[in-house]
Amino acid sequence: MKLYSTNNPDNIVSLKEAVINAFPIDKGLYMPQQIPIFSKEELLDMWSYSFPELSQSVAKKLIGNLIPQAELEKIIKRAINFPAPVVTFNDQLSTLELFHGPTMAFKDFGARFMAELMSYFLRGETAKTTILVATSGDTGGAVASGFHNTEGIDVVILYPSGKVSPLQEKQLTTWGSNIKAVEVKGVFDDCQRLVKQAFLDNELNDNYSFSSANSINIARLIPQSFYYFEAYKQLRDKFDDIVFSVPSGNFGNLTAGLIAKKMGLPISKFLAATNMNNTVPLYLSTGNYQPKPSLATISNAMDVGSPSNFSRIQSLYSSTWNMLKKDIKGSFYTDDQTVSGLKELKDLYNYIADPHGAIGYLASKEYLKKTDCHCVFLETAHPAKFQEVVEPVLEDKINIPTKLLSFMEKEKHAYLIENSFEDFKSLLLDIHSHS
Repeated sequence: MKLYSTNNPDNIVSLKEAVINAFPIDKGLYMPQQIPIFSKEELLDMWSYSFPELSQSVAKKLIGNLIPQAELEKIIKRAINFPAPVVTFNDQLSTLELFHGPTMAFKDFGARFMAELMSYFLRGETAKTTILVATSGDTGGAVASGFHNTEGIDVVILYPSGKVSPLQEKQLTTWGSNIKAVEVKGVFDDCQRLVKQAFLDNELNDNYSFSSANSINIARLIPQSFYYFEAYKQLRDKFDDIVFSVPSGNFGNLTAGLIAKKMGLPISKFLAATNMNNTVPLYLSTGNYQPKPSLATISNAMDVGSPSNFSRIQSLYSSTWNMLKKDIKGSFYTDDQTVSGLKELKDLYNYIADPHGAIGYLASKEYLKKTDCHCVFLETAHPAKFQEVVEPVLEDKINIPTKLLSFMEKEKHAYLIENSFEDFKSLLLDIHSHS
């Protein structure tokens, strides 16, 4: 598997280099040079597979013979050891539940696979790798869980102060050991910018061997393609025309779905559903891409005004707006509409969603008014992770799973910094001097 940078197609690297050195010096993002396609016969065989078996087939197709079969089996077995069930409401609507992993968010798929893959590639290395990750909510917790106590790897998580839920914050700041949390006085886009600046800083690179666990790392996107195949497998005997509605922030989840489609999965359409951070939906309707500062909403994990993975989506479609519009429809919703979506799901289907899933539902509902198909909206996190939003809306208590409750009892430990690269750089150099 060879990969190129979206800013320089001649910059070709191996999968190992793309995973370990996730951010090219030309500031692009790595993408597969070729996306292999499953034949119809191969797909038919795969529909009888278990989720781990299906995941292994997709990984093998993408990665090729780079990783021995036995090693790839071990990676998949350790990473994809929880289900991705589809809940069907009626002939037009289902949801794909992606919150059955250890931190109860869809990021567990990418973080656990990446941790296993990175550990495999770093086997035998003596130098320590430091992973920098910016999070708008769930990424940091999933990465911390995936890499906690992993030999030879430290993790530094940046998150926006006051802009993640209390439970999310505990999942970022209570691990200790090789996991450090940095609370930034800014928004997610600021955290993402600080990470990118650190990757390109010569002095920091003299002291650190950096990698990234954000969705800029291709190792995050590979496993996120797995559950599109798994959802299709569960629905293919019942429905012909299947559309996926993807709550979107940094657009890694949607990019993974598009990769699955390019591999031959017969998905009719994708709905890119955002909150009022609507940079991509506006682009889809106008052809004009204008990143902007992020806005705070009740669906905070999607508060991204300048989504990193947009360049990957453009690359998949050769930056051709008309081609892209054929496969993706964009829509965006206010907090008031999100609240209405939460209430409707409870009233109509007795289903408790989180705010991000509610936005996926709203896009499905809107699309189904004009198109006869079966929409699957992605439910990306357990509603208990957004208890302070969901409970007042539904006027009901949410049962908090034990594995989430355990975080609330732990003590927060985080470095608080200004929204300044100099502050962040000084902190990293100080951490290094005391390590």
